[in-house]
Formats: sequence, C-alpha cells, structure tokens
Amino acid sequence: MPQRDKPPFRADHVGSLIRPGALIKAREAVEKGELAPAELPRIQHAAIRDVVRLQQEIGLKLATDGEYNRHSWQRDFLLRIGNVKPMASKLMVRFHSAAGTRDHTPPSLQVVGKLSRPRGIFVDDFEFLASITPAGVTPKITIPSPTIVHFRGGREAIDARAYPQMEAFYDDLAAVYRAEIRDLAAAGCRYLQIDEVNLAYLCDPELRRQVANIGEDPETLPRTYAKLLNAATADRPADMTVCVHLCRGNFAGAWIAEGGYEPIAELLFNEIGVDGYFLEYDSERAGSFAPLRFLPKGKIAVLGLVTTKSPKMESKDELKRRIEEASRYAPIEQLALSPQCGFSSGIGGQAMTVDDEIAKLKLVVETARQVWGEA
Repeated sequence: MPQRDKPPFRADHVGSLIRPGALIKAREAVEKGELAPAELPRIQHAAIRDVVRLQQEIGLKLATDGEYNRHSWQRDFLLRIGNVKPMASKLMVRFHSAAGTRDHTPPSLQVVGKLSRPRGIFVDDFEFLASITPAGVTPKITIPSPTIVHFRGGREAIDARAYPQMEAFYDDLAAVYRAEIRDLAAAGCRYLQIDEVNLAYLCDPELRRQVANIGEDPETLPRTYAKLLNAATADRPADMTVCVHLCRGNFAGAWIAEGGYEPIAELLFNEIGVDGYFLEYDSERAGSFAPLRFLPKGKIAVLGLVTTKSPKMESKDELKRRIEEASRYAPIEQLALSPQCGFSSGIGGQAMTVDDEIAKLKLVVETARQVWGEA
C-alpha cells in the first residue's frame, strides 16, 4: 500500500495538546499582574520547543504548537478580526459527560461593524513553529472555522447597518480568511486545519431546533457554510493541504452534539473543496461509517477512533477492527487514524494526564504502522 509522504498522514492528530503546568501558571500570573506580559512569549516558546520535540520522538510526521499560545481554540483567533466582539449567546447547549449533563449558554460573538483584518492573526505563531520544526516533520497550524462568527448568534448578532444583506457579511468574512491563509502560505505553511464544529452540530436534532429558535434555517445553513468555507480557502496554493476537523464539542471530557454524519455527508465530502476530513468516531454518538461511501477519490478521511475524552486506552485490535469496518465504505488507502479531537481545547480543557496523552499518540502511530505499513 502506498505510503503518504504528505498530509494528512496515516498517523495524525487534531492539534491541541495538554498545556504544561508552568505555562498555565504563567498565564495566570500575567492575568493577576504578577508577571510582566512580555515574559509570557518566552515561556510559551520554551514549552512549544518541548512539545515539538515530543511529537517527533513519538514518531509523528507532523508537529503543531499544541495551541500553547492560545487561551481557547477559537476566541484567540476570532476576536482579533476587526469589529468582532464577545456577547452573551442565545443558543443553549447541553454538555454530556460520564458525570451527567449540564446546560450551558456559551459565550458568543457579535459583529459590530465592517469586518477587517488589521494584522496577521496566527502568522507569527506559525513562523515560530516552522522555525523549530525539524527536517522531515511538517508544521501544522489550526484555525477556527469562519462559520463560528455566525452560528451562535445568527442574523441578530450581525450589525444590520454594516451588513443590510448577509451576502456581504459572508463575502467580507471569507476575505479575512483568504488574507490570513495567503500570509500563512507566504510564511511557508503547507498544512492547514480548519476546526469546523457547526456542520456536526447540524446533524443533531436538538441543536437544529436551537438554530431554528434564533431565526436560522437548519436545512439551508449547511450549504451556506459550505459556500463560506470554499470562499475562505479559494486562493490557497495548490501545494497547501487543507483539512477540516468536525467535532461535536469537546471540553474536559464533555460533549454537546450527537448524531451521525448522514445529513451532511454528501455535501461535506463533495461540495467542500478541501483535501481531508478529521472525523470524530470515538463513540456511538458519531453514528456509523456508512457516510464514508460519499468520499470521492483523492480525499482522505482521518478516523478519530482514539478518544481524548477519557484516559481509558483503546486496544490495537479494536482500532484495526474499526478501520477494517470503515474500509467497507471507503478504500483503505483513503483512510488514516487520529484521536477524535484535540487533547485540550482550552485552559483546563483536558480529561487526562500528559502521560495518558503520550500513550494515546503512540497508540495511533503504532497502529497506523501495522495497518498501512508506514515506516
């Protein structure tokens, strides 16, 4: 079976990694005024050097910065878009975990004027990552999907004076992303992941009702979001791999949405112009592998079979069995393996120790070698 020398790799991971205690304490010290803000980048860079080295030692062909420069996977990026501000959400979600359920109204975003990109957002972060990534390892950057700017607040959260027509809002939002991707490409980025939670949320009947409650149409919204994602990535270089990661919510072992990919599968795989898909498949809430039948030639589905929601270890035999099951719907050469999500979506967002995380990543690498013969 042909080996993959370009991303997504047979053994891959979503991006975020558990932040070391010293880094968390440094952030807290800055917030309390006990540490000069100028000291934080030095501490972050030291931690990133360590985690890049760790990924290489595990045997991964990619390296992320663990999202160590961020407080959360999304807001550090989105709140640096001009005229995007935080607001209380009208969307109520229910977090599920082994400990039970709890209702939560997550913080949302509002657009208070014309969107802009005053400066690069994660370009400096990527440049540092690339500068310390060893030869033979591909630096990977992750960014939140542009759909998040719209999803939780809907039309009411978009300034009607700035955007009397929603088409102009989507055009300007896509332009912000094209500019960021252009500058990432100029900095050498050839592996980009867009974290797209909302398409997976729109597979959940309860969240579809919530979307209807804020005046949006859950039937047409997936196609609107597909168009936005295509416009956002339209100008990327031909040699840049872009993947989307679909998630049903992930924080400290809890999740939000349930439901298989069937409602969006054909659109997801055939109308969104990306190269690969990181798909959450660590539990029954993600449904069956049957939607993979829509995966076209040339695209890769990265199966998120290893959970980051629990330290309990999967077995290699179990993973091999599930990969074989998935290969009934998509050719095995178009499949790969990863955890279902990042290990730490934000500060305090992990469900295990660093040792557990390392064991899970090693399991991904070792299983992929045995399934696909990767050296």
